[in-house]
Formats: sequence, C-alpha cells, structure tokens
Amino acid sequence: MQRSVSLGGRRVARIGLGTNRLKNTPESVAFIRAAVDAGVQMIDTAHLYTKGESEQAIGRALSPVPEGVIVATKGGHFGYGSPGTPEVLRREIEQSLKSLQTDRIALYYLHRVDPNVPIEESLGAIKEYVDRGQIEQVGISEVDIPTIERARKVVPIAAVQNHYNLEERKYDDVVDYCEREQIAFLPFFPLKAEPSGAVKEIAKRHHATPAQLMLAWLLARSPAMLPIPGTLSLEHLKENLAAATLELSSAEIGQLG
Repeated sequence: MQRSVSLGGRRVARIGLGTNRLKNTPESVAFIRAAVDAGVQMIDTAHLYTKGESEQAIGRALSPVPEGVIVATKGGHFGYGSPGTPEVLRREIEQSLKSLQTDRIALYYLHRVDPNVPIEESLGAIKEYVDRGQIEQVGISEVDIPTIERARKVVPIAAVQNHYNLEERKYDDVVDYCEREQIAFLPFFPLKAEPSGAVKEIAKRHHATPAQLMLAWLLARSPAMLPIPGTLSLEHLKENLAAATLELSSAEIGQLG
C-alpha cells in the first residue's frame, strides 16, 4: 500500500491527527510532540477548536514546525457565528498566525462555505495571505465538485476535507475527483461508523481492531486519502498509525461494500 500522499507537492504520511478536543495544557503540548515523534506529519486544527486552545497548544509544542510536518488550520465557519466575510477571515488568520507562533501557515482551509457570502470573496481574502507568503496551500471543507471547481478559479486548491467514512459515502464522487485532480482528500470523522460484522471479522483475521480496519479501508479506497482521526491518547494514536500497514485483499474490500 502507498505509505504517503501528495499535498501541494509535499509527501506526507497517510494518517494524520485531528485536534478538535485538544486543550492548551502541558499534557497536550507533550502529546503533540510525542505524536510527531511517532511519525505524524499532518496535524489538523481550526480557529474555533476548543475556543482557540487547540491552536495555542500546537503553537507551544511545535514552534518552529519540524521539517516534514504540516500544521493545517481553518477559519470562517458560519455555523458557529463566524461568517465567511473577508473581514472575519483576515481577523481569524491573524489570530491563527499568532496562536500557532508562526509567520507561515502550511495549509489553511475555508472551514465552511458561507451561503450568504460568495466563495470568491471568502477565498479572495485567503489568497491575499497566499500572495504575501503567509499561507502556503489552501483547502476547502464540506464541498461538492462544482464548488471545488469554482474555488479553483480563485486560488489553487491543495486539499478537500469532507465528512466521509465506511458508512458515510455521499462524497464518493468528490473522492474520485480529488484523485484525478491530484488533490488530497482528508475525511473527517473517519471512524464515526458502527463496525459491521464484516468489519469485525476481517479485523480479527488481521489481528487488528475494527478502527484500524476502517482506516485501512479508507486508505485502500483512494491514494488521495489522508484520514485525520482525532485522539488525545498516544496509545490510540499509535494504533491509528499502525493501520497504514494493513493490506486488504480485493475480496475483503468487496466484503465491506
């Protein structure tokens, strides 16, 4: 199985880390450093996660960010009172730069496309920081193919982050599109699925956990796939990373549907 994925021309390990529950504590700082030591190369956060504490903890742990590691963050989520206006996005980008203790964000997502703000305006504000060299790559989240194509007319899109897992497959066409267009696809909630009998059976056959099996299925689904399961446990993190070593047969993939 392919062990890395291309993201904006950089190769990164195929299983990352989501940090939506991370608090700004000494334990969290130590955990993030241990995650990098364990082989994590993609760390995903957002301006709104734990009211900014997630970014702050990552900034304390990884400033400067080690070579080969990507810290991705997001801004503009109208569902949480953060409209996708240029003014709000500029403010949130500035705060993210400060919290992450960096002058350059490797990957910045428009967290949600605001139905009340043209995507061209939202991405235009992000592009200002790309042009200034303060954002390296741009991503978008929870989007269909027409929206991705519209976004690409404003700025190159290196990553798409949508809800996708073994049960939730409404974005199958987006996964295939990203593979064709060499855009990384990062499924969030990759493990938010009830393990079926087939999952448990195949996992047992591989001496793996059902969660590991579901991650292995995602990796087998497309070479563009880069899951970002969230955890605060180093043991759980290492289990997730080990899923990249599981090789599923065509018959087993067929059993999973």
